[in-house]
Amino acid sequence: MTNQTRDPVAADAAAWNLPDADICSAAMALVHDVSPAFLTNHCIRSYLFGRELAAADGLRGGADYDDEALFLACLLHDLGITEYADGDQRFEVEGADAAARFLRERGMPEDRVLPVWQAIALHTSLGLAQRFGTVQELAFRGISLDVDGVEKSSLPAGFADRVHASWPRHDLGFAIAHSIAAGTRANPQKAPPFSFPAHLHEAINGSSVAFLDVVADNGWGDRPLPNTTTR
Repeated sequence: MTNQTRDPVAADAAAWNLPDADICSAAMALVHDVSPAFLTNHCIRSYLFGRELAAADGLRGGADYDDEALFLACLLHDLGITEYADGDQRFEVEGADAAARFLRERGMPEDRVLPVWQAIALHTSLGLAQRFGTVQELAFRGISLDVDGVEKSSLPAGFADRVHASWPRHDLGFAIAHSIAAGTRANPQKAPPFSFPAHLHEAINGSSVAFLDVVADNGWGDRPLPNTTTR
């Protein structure tokens, strides 16, 4: 899957003061090459929203958190939805592994790679990222805001409109759900029981494995409690 329809206004990353170290530029080139426009724009918006949420909390990039690591985590967090990182694991882990390989190959030290890996692997898991560090938390919040809009009131007035004007949504929420479900439909191993991919697999493809199904099939003879059923 390649980004063949790029938004012309999105080309000027300098206007948004995006990190421009060599490794960041290489990551940007990779994402543009392997992702459709809706996914590339989502990844960039996630960083911009995460950075703005940090500022709203009084946190400064380079002092209170590693701004380049936040950029790389947000930018690379959906590689697992692309052919670049297609494999048998759930897309969050495939993406985290691919991002870590990419960064290591370009000389990033392990102590900076690890929070990027963690941020990507945890980006759909509520209640976990903030336990690991500031980069992980800010990545989760920025990515989540771009999908669910929950923290939009924390953004300055008009900020989201300016971001969307430069990095259009292309119906992100529905587009990304169907992309993930297409991957799980082709390879159900990518939708392990009880995971976010499994939820989308059931919602869009119409099949999944529920917890009570697993219990009913465990071979231990567990019986439903009164007034409970398995589907």
